[in-house]
Amino acid sequence: MADNVVNYATKFEKTLKQKYTQELKTTDLTTPVGSQGLRFGDAKHIKIPYLNVGGYKDHGRAGGFNRQAVENEWMEKALAFDRDVEFFVDVMDVEETNQVLAAANLTNTFLTEQAIPETDCYRISKLYADFVSLGGVADTVAITAANILSKFDDLMEALDEDQVPEEGRMVYATPAIHKILKSAQGISRSVKNGEKAIAREVTRLDDVNIVKVPSARMKTAYNFTDGCVPGTTAGQINMLLLHPSAVIAADRHAYIKLWPPGTHTTGDGYLYQNRKYGDLFVIDTRVKAIKANITPYTPPSQG
Repeated sequence: MADNVVNYATKFEKTLKQKYTQELKTTDLTTPVGSQGLRFGDAKHIKIPYLNVGGYKDHGRAGGFNRQAVENEWMEKALAFDRDVEFFVDVMDVEETNQVLAAANLTNTFLTEQAIPETDCYRISKLYADFVSLGGVADTVAITAANILSKFDDLMEALDEDQVPEEGRMVYATPAIHKILKSAQGISRSVKNGEKAIAREVTRLDDVNIVKVPSARMKTAYNFTDGCVPGTTAGQINMLLLHPSAVIAADRHAYIKLWPPGTHTTGDGYLYQNRKYGDLFVIDTRVKAIKANITPYTPPSQG
């Protein structure tokens, strides 16, 4: 009977990837293992390569070159985001001919309502936590239609001064910030095809892609004890301006299985199991490629 157990992480791989690509707001941060020399050291660690090289020295015309040191180092990070869930569905609730559909429906509902939002919440809050722990300081000026463009310019200028590549920059913004941006003082409007309709949708700003993220997924901290809820003292991240090369977001393991009746000892029904193991890290030497604007947590007034 064990032959009836199907690894749906493999069976639905294409569908799962499409769903994550369409609905996961932080999909652009996902780093395929092997790219950038990234590799897993063991079951719990990921290794990130980096080089340290010396600079030029004055050339001597008597012959020879100035030899400098080259350090090929590995930055090792411990994976900590290891999550799982299990559901039991009584056999009478599932038609015998509908096993695959039952697994697909359960997987789709779980991904939509739990897994995908939680992944965004974890990645964004972990990115912010690493940013702060590595010395980053978030801007806390309240954003308005009058100052949003100048604030954006300030953050872009900071990236320029820190020599962050211009191509590929992106900004995560809450719907509230996106709304302010559409009515920002100084932003240009366009008319579509000679019609009397003004195009107000803003998806790019000065060649920077804008990704609108629900504010519930943009908190500074979360409690992952049972699902995912904002931390009791979490602040609101309004904008994250960054270059994706500063971040590593890798999945180590994915497991989704549906155990039919008779292949487990839980009871008379289907046992669904789902596990996701991976993490996100800001690369220590690239923290300057991240800029943030937040609204800090404010304790309730006493009285």
